[in-house]
Amino acid sequence: MKMKPEIWQEVKTALAEDIGSGDLTAVLFNQQPQSQAVIVSRNDAIFCGQAWLNAVFLSLDPNVNIEWYIKDGDTIKPDQRLCYLRGLSSALLSGERTALNFIQTLSGTATITKQYVNVIADLPTKLLDTRKTIPHLRYAQKYAVYCGGGGNHRMGLYDAVLIKENHIQAVGSITDTVQALQQHYNLDKIQIEVESLAEMTQALELGIKHLLLDNFSLTELAQAVELNAKRAILEASGGITLKNIRSVAETGVNFISIGSLTKHIQAVDLSMLFQAKTKSP
Repeated sequence: MKMKPEIWQEVKTALAEDIGSGDLTAVLFNQQPQSQAVIVSRNDAIFCGQAWLNAVFLSLDPNVNIEWYIKDGDTIKPDQRLCYLRGLSSALLSGERTALNFIQTLSGTATITKQYVNVIADLPTKLLDTRKTIPHLRYAQKYAVYCGGGGNHRMGLYDAVLIKENHIQAVGSITDTVQALQQHYNLDKIQIEVESLAEMTQALELGIKHLLLDNFSLTELAQAVELNAKRAILEASGGITLKNIRSVAETGVNFISIGSLTKHIQAVDLSMLFQAKTKSP
């Protein structure tokens, strides 16, 4: 089964963290080499993480049989069976917690993303994630945002130029920062975070085509959209919740980025249930 290298790496790290030098309970399964189990949901949620669960159990038992009843992005209900597994008892038990950790976390991210997306679904503004992710789960969480209907901002510092307040403070000014960057990048590749209409005006005059409006009030966002006159892409960020995201979108900004999608996570309750073994007479 072919999966992206990022998935295998995240799974490898997680299994090493949990199993270490070996699962001490593995001695229990010498006489019961095979087991069957199902994954069951306890909540209403958006499911995500199929490939991560597959990678966990395939890493421990290359011959494991996994049959899925749902796919990533599907809505799931309480007591719904999500998948069936049959394989080495030691592999299923050793991988249980790691597999559940992945799918409950990623489903939590997909679920909250879907809630935000639903609030602004009829508006042109699009929802984006940020780099505020759990260490070693950047790829996984951004995939979960996608499964919830959101969009992905840059993956990391290596694939887009976003100049934030501390960059500007370190260099000296917005003008100095842009002039330094122009020696390496075209203006249309640079996004700058601004904290006031005055800073926004300065960035527009310098030819910046993508502006991150940090913690602007609703009034300031509306003024920013009018001032911008469609010259640059406008992205609102900071202090945005389920209660106010629609009001922010209604100002006319192009994007809204929310860090809490990937850092304030309520995991979905999922369980792995094993088929009982018949006791020996």
